[in-house]
Amino acid sequence: MDNGQLLLILLAGFAVMVMVKIPIAYALGLSSLVVIVKMGIPMTSAINSMYNSVNNYSLLAVPLFMLLAQLMDKGGITDRLFVICDAFVGHIRGGLGHVNVLISLLFGHLSGSAQADAAGIGAMIIPAMRKSGYDSGFSVAITACSSTLGVIIPPSVLLVVYGAMSGASIGALFIAGFVPGFLIALAQCLYTYYMAVKHNYPKGEKYTWGQRGKALKSALPVIFLPLIILGGTTSGLFTATESAAISCFYALVLMFGVYRTYKVKDVPKILLKTAMDFSLSMFAVAAAGITGWLIAYLNAPQMIADAILSVTSSYLGVYMLLVLFLLFIGTFLSPITAIIIFLPVIKQLGAVVNINDIHLGLIVVLTLSLGMVTPPYGTCLMITSQIGEITIPQAFKGVAPIIGVTLLIIFLGMVFPDLFLFLPKLLVPTAFPA
Repeated sequence: MDNGQLLLILLAGFAVMVMVKIPIAYALGLSSLVVIVKMGIPMTSAINSMYNSVNNYSLLAVPLFMLLAQLMDKGGITDRLFVICDAFVGHIRGGLGHVNVLISLLFGHLSGSAQADAAGIGAMIIPAMRKSGYDSGFSVAITACSSTLGVIIPPSVLLVVYGAMSGASIGALFIAGFVPGFLIALAQCLYTYYMAVKHNYPKGEKYTWGQRGKALKSALPVIFLPLIILGGTTSGLFTATESAAISCFYALVLMFGVYRTYKVKDVPKILLKTAMDFSLSMFAVAAAGITGWLIAYLNAPQMIADAILSVTSSYLGVYMLLVLFLLFIGTFLSPITAIIIFLPVIKQLGAVVNINDIHLGLIVVLTLSLGMVTPPYGTCLMITSQIGEITIPQAFKGVAPIIGVTLLIIFLGMVFPDLFLFLPKLLVPTAFPA
């Protein structure tokens, strides 16, 4: 068999297994195993690929950020952030919608996880929005879409994984995430205001500056967390993994010494939950490592690059086709799995038209984040629709316009790369060799 036929077996086998509801990690491993047997490659190669996929020091930051998310979610931090957001934007028309977006923006600093954001914030704010007269579809849609800010605003688990697997500077990726993250949050707030005026959604009471100061003071220690993470990684004082560990220690001090929301007996449960979540995701990463290795071994990156270049050879044309490809695979693969499997293809296309590594990683993460709110994968959409007690199609109807606005921001970033890169170029110049 030639490489094209083997590649077809690999991808078609995976697609069939996913359609018959086999878990993605097993589908990746089994489809890869079939191809390995057909090629006569020793099984040790598969084992080595799995090992190499997870044997990366930078990936140690992932369980630590997951632990940080658990500490923040269960420690009453979300409630404190809610009060701050309500104090500053709750009085605007559609106040709870603006609070929803702003709290996701802040929580993204702390959790780095869209699912943690969707579950933690959604459980609190969706019922509150419905009780205040907001439409269920809009409440679920804005919560699901704003939760994706958790994988764009640093510390982002996706940016860590991309940086670890591609060799791009994680510190520069973190800094680069700020501009698109804030632009998307601003766009979501503008959309919220439009919907609020259109449907006459309510606004909350206006806080005095004294009340705002009090709310800010109560959560001030938490707001220092992003400074620890970003300050350390961008200055070179410590790595992303070390900053994650220090942040977890700082969070434990807050939970036990300042806010006193935890007891020592709670720690084993938190650690167990983090270990279980991490082990599941890392098994998927290991399985995806075999598939990614096979895709590279079968020369798929060059074949796909040649196919795209036969259609267009322009920078913008190649970039747009890559985004369309990522939108498609994001509908049925988790972002982490998609990055691991298709990273050889992504890097090959980036090299063909000379796309900057940091810019490429940012566009990839921004695009794949939309897969979290699009069926059938759409984990954030599923979580929030369950909380809001509506169907996935009803929820997606409200999500579609927000996806459109996000795609517009991605397109602007593609056309004007420095819109996303001016901050990392300023703060992490070593990540941009001349």
